[in-house]
Amino acid sequence: MRITAAIALALAVSLDSAVAEQKPARTEMKTDIVFATCGGTNLTLDAFVPQGEGPFPTCILVHGGAWMNGSKASYITPLFEPLSKAGFAWFTINYRLAPQHRFPACIEDVESAIRWVKAHAKEYKVDPQRIALIGESAGGQLVSLAGVRAQADTRVAAVVPFYAPHDMALRVQQNPAVPAWVTPLFGIVEINDAAWQALRDASPINHIRPGLPPYLLIHGTKDHTVPFEQSLLFQEKMKAAGNACDLIAIPGGAHGMGGWEKLDPGYKDKLVAWLREKLAARQ
Repeated sequence: MRITAAIALALAVSLDSAVAEQKPARTEMKTDIVFATCGGTNLTLDAFVPQGEGPFPTCILVHGGAWMNGSKASYITPLFEPLSKAGFAWFTINYRLAPQHRFPACIEDVESAIRWVKAHAKEYKVDPQRIALIGESAGGQLVSLAGVRAQADTRVAAVVPFYAPHDMALRVQQNPAVPAWVTPLFGIVEINDAAWQALRDASPINHIRPGLPPYLLIHGTKDHTVPFEQSLLFQEKMKAAGNACDLIAIPGGAHGMGGWEKLDPGYKDKLVAWLREKLAARQ
C-alpha cells in the first residue's frame, strides 16, 4: 500500500503527539506561595521540586540584605542553578524586614518556614529528615541562629551560613560607630547594658551546645563587611562543643558571592558535595 505525503505527515504528527504525552511535564517553579501570615502580612516562598518520585533532600534558602533589604529572588540566587542540577528540592523564602519589623520577627519567620516545609513535605516530595538551611550574610545569621536554637519541630539535618555575622556584639565592639543595622533591627539608640544583652541573645555563637546538626561555613578571607574571623571563632566554639563544623575559605573573597567564580570556580561544587554527604538517605 502506498502512503501519500499527506498521510505520512499526519502519522508523524500523531506519533510526535503520543511521544510528547508520555514525557513527564517540565519542572516549573511554583512562586509566591503563602507559608505564614503575621499581622496582616503574607510571607511567601518559591518552590523548586525535581522530576521524579522523591522524597528529595531539600534546602531552605534565606537571603541577605542587612535584615532590611532583599527578597527571595535576590542575593541568594547564584545557588538556585547548582541545587537544581544536583537534584535537590529547594525553597527560597521572604521574611519580615526591619525597621518595620524588628527582631525577632525575622528569625521567627525562618522557623515558620521550616515548620511549613515539614508540614507540606508529602505535597512537595520533601524528605523531612533531610532538610538543610542555607543563608547568606544576614540570612546566614538567621539560619545559623535557627540551627542552634532549634526545637523538635524546627530541627534540620544541616546548616550552611555564607559569610554570616555569628557574634553581633563583637561586630559592634569592633566598629568606631554604631553599625547602620543596629537601630533598625533592634530599636537600639544607645549602647547600654540592655543593648549588649539584645546583641548577645541574637548571636548564634552564644547558643552553641552539644548535639547540633553539622554546619558548613563559607566565607571570603578578605570580607570587610563581616570579617572572616567571625566564621573562625564560630567554628572553634562548635568543635569545642563536640559538633561537626566545616569551613570553606574563599581566598581573597569579599562579602557576597560576586567575583567568587574567579577566585574559587569550584566552590558551588564543594557545597553540593557536602550537602550530598550530609543529606544522604539513611538505610
